[in-house]
Amino acid sequence: MNTPHSTLHTAIRECADAVAATASGIRADQLGDRTPCEKFTVAELLDHFGETLVSSARAARKEPQPAGPAASGTSPAAVAESANRAAEAWSNPAAFEGSTEFGPGEMPAGLAAAITLEELAMHGWDLARATGRTFAISEDAARVALGAVGEIAEGARVSGLYGPPIPVSTDAPAFHRALAASGRNPEWSA
Repeated sequence: MNTPHSTLHTAIRECADAVAATASGIRADQLGDRTPCEKFTVAELLDHFGETLVSSARAARKEPQPAGPAASGTSPAAVAESANRAAEAWSNPAAFEGSTEFGPGEMPAGLAAAITLEELAMHGWDLARATGRTFAISEDAARVALGAVGEIAEGARVSGLYGPPIPVSTDAPAFHRALAASGRNPEWSA
């Protein structure tokens, strides 16, 4: 992804703020609800999200990732805080330099940032839709998210993380195109 780090960080920050706002409003009675990401309930998505965002902040700071799975039971408040910490960690221009450990292993730091943005945007939307909230980001952030989704879509489909792309109009908003490229139906509702 050839997006300047300042543009990518701005989109990460905007999506992190939207995730924090969404997560902060999740009620206990919504934790068992389904999400657009078929393999996750709201609670399971919060667990995944919390683990990924903590890992992302470590990746931005070039810290090693711990061995073994993270603890489950991530609260909505913890996800909101993790989103803010990840965005803060990616605010340092040095975070985008060289390589770092993230997810399955070592990768270019810029790719780890793109994956962070994709996670914030796609799973943030998943949480918002599942809990009846709006995931509001600017068209600029949506275009950067579309680029991040495009960068990882092929590998994500091969590994089963994305479903087949959903057809949408070429003049659809950038965020709808990003959702569709990730295999999500932009019209999904609980």
